Amino acid sequence: MKTLKLALVGFGNVGQAFARLLLRKQAHLAEKYDLDFIVTGIATGSHGSVIAPEGIDLPRALEIAGQKGNLADLAGLPARSSTVDFIRTCPADALLENSPVNHQTGQPATDHLRTALECDMHAITANKGPVVHAFTDLNALAAQRGKRFLFESAVMDGAPIFSLFRGSLPAIELQGFSGILNSCTNFLLGRMEAGIPFDQAVEEGRAIGITETDPSADIDGWDAAIKVAAICTVLMGVPLKPQQVDRIGIHGITPTMISEALAQNERWKLVCRARREGEGVRASVAPARVKSSSPLYAINGTSSFVQFESDVLPGLGILETNPGPETTAYGLLSDLINAVRGV
Repeated sequence: MKTLKLALVGFGNVGQAFARLLLRKQAHLAEKYDLDFIVTGIATGSHGSVIAPEGIDLPRALEIAGQKGNLADLAGLPARSSTVDFIRTCPADALLENSPVNHQTGQPATDHLRTALECDMHAITANKGPVVHAFTDLNALAAQRGKRFLFESAVMDGAPIFSLFRGSLPAIELQGFSGILNSCTNFLLGRMEAGIPFDQAVEEGRAIGITETDPSADIDGWDAAIKVAAICTVLMGVPLKPQQVDRIGIHGITPTMISEALAQNERWKLVCRARREGEGVRASVAPARVKSSSPLYAINGTSSFVQFESDVLPGLGILETNPGPETTAYGLLSDLINAVRGV
């Protein structure tokens, strides 16, 4: 049986969900894939860090994080001065990188992943920033080192977006796509339809964990734009930055506009679109009224949906219903298994 040594950067909601999923799937991984694992290091921004070459007590680490404690209380090597030093020091076969996204530059996550590949680790992330800002470089470095750079959870959590095209759809040419890629704004617009004031809807979203303390990245369309850029970069082969996506957020949507749309059997959605134009791609994120005949009309709550248009499949849709940290964690696990299997 092969034992994988794993280093985790980030141990918030997603990182902890991933740890719990590892523990829950331990017997399945052994039986189905002949794989075992130990977590040899965890580095966080708010819970300290720990390196233990023989393996961390993962249930205890989860307990400490849940109590807002410091992981340095676990037996292990002294804390590193930086996350890059942590990665260089931690003996691991794969890095699971879950630091906060930087829409503008992709840092510091890009440096974390680059360092992991340079240290001959597989580099796996749920972070959209490096996918958009450093996809070509990280992919080339991974190939050079005989490792994998994988990022299934970067768009639509654990839904198989990138792996679908990488494995199941050979020789396909993607012409464009449209959909709802930001669950926060979809939730907020739905609550406004129910007569909830915008600010109260934001507070409700924050209470259930889908709205950040500063929700501007969602409300202003940046999160949707970087997801559009990621799909264009990876699946359409056209490198695109979120700044190049025409972007309008939902601030201008008023209760009156919501009511008028409902009266016409239509709904407001923050719609993501991209389509090839010559050698390039025209991409946008903007509120739009969608008719009841549109597949976007029925996307409720925190669900997401994307419909792809290709040269051979004119309309292929993927729906993800009300995802959470657990679904994002599954995307990380599927990437880890595929990296080790060489898939």
